[in-house]
Amino acid sequence: MLAPLKRLVVGRPIATYQAGHHKFGIFGGLAVLSSDALSSVAYATEEVLRVLMIGGLAAMSSSQPISMLIALLLIAVAFSFRQTIFAFPGGGGAYVVTRDNLGPTAGLAAAASLLIDYTLTVAVSITAGVSAVTSAFPSLHVGKTWLSLAFLIVLTTGNLRGVKESARLFGVPVYAFLGVMLTLIATGGVRAMMGSVEPVVPVDPLPTFDTGMIGMFVLLTAFANGCTALTGVEAVADGVPLFEQPAAKNAARTLVMMAVLGVTMFVGLTFLAHAYQIIPSETETVVSQIARGVFGGRNILYYAVQAATMLILVLAANTAFAGFPTLASIVARDRYMPRQFANLGDKLAFSNGIVALSLGA
Repeated sequence: MLAPLKRLVVGRPIATYQAGHHKFGIFGGLAVLSSDALSSVAYATEEVLRVLMIGGLAAMSSSQPISMLIALLLIAVAFSFRQTIFAFPGGGGAYVVTRDNLGPTAGLAAAASLLIDYTLTVAVSITAGVSAVTSAFPSLHVGKTWLSLAFLIVLTTGNLRGVKESARLFGVPVYAFLGVMLTLIATGGVRAMMGSVEPVVPVDPLPTFDTGMIGMFVLLTAFANGCTALTGVEAVADGVPLFEQPAAKNAARTLVMMAVLGVTMFVGLTFLAHAYQIIPSETETVVSQIARGVFGGRNILYYAVQAATMLILVLAANTAFAGFPTLASIVARDRYMPRQFANLGDKLAFSNGIVALSLGA
């Protein structure tokens, strides 16, 4: 009874001996495993500003040095995971490193935190993507829950169809986001250097105290909130077995590309937020305000930014769909999770892990 439905959703099964032909290269890996890290730039700057706004516009200028410190931390973390890729080419990231160096108990603590993190990444990324939609189309605000569930179903179906097909399906939105975001930063940067920048008036600004002074605790809180820009950096190290041979080299190159792009976009958006005097709002994201200011209102370029941001935020959850099942399979092979998580499905993906992640999210 269920077999025809399964074939419709998942597609024809793939023979195990064809596994090597259904892995992805650098650009496919960037699309599938880096979407979480790249998408975090869409809200990391906003998280910094929401803390600094306590002191008003003058205090919010601290966002620039904070963004530089976070960028240095991102580079350091990416370099560390690059070393991990070559030392542990079998994947597993922090779990395998901790297990082999500190013992199984510490390894399981790392694995548990990662599996929970992947589950929350799916939920948070999808809802953040829906927030980008409702910023552009406020009338959809009342249907946020149903939109989120619809996106979750699309992601689950795409990943059940296999690694190669998920890379094809989700690659275009990721590269579209990179294109429009780099265009936004370049255009805004040129206008800022030419002095043709006007402050953006938010639709519903949050209140500020305008004291111009903030304490060390506020600065540290802003730094901690901005470290959401580091979200998803580990996914490439977790998913090394998903790459074509030489897997370790391809994964390392993907990680370097991801770090360079992430630092560029995060620092660029933070500097534009300062140049356009962006104030966080409850009904409009910081990226939406920057796009309005750079492109002169809600025109086709503005909507292109919002559409690409929405897609990348939703697809950020796809990083978890690659990382969670792979990590769960490694833990299952070590006999710490049900052995079913180590079984490959018809499309040579860890289907049980994908379904479990969807239900948890």
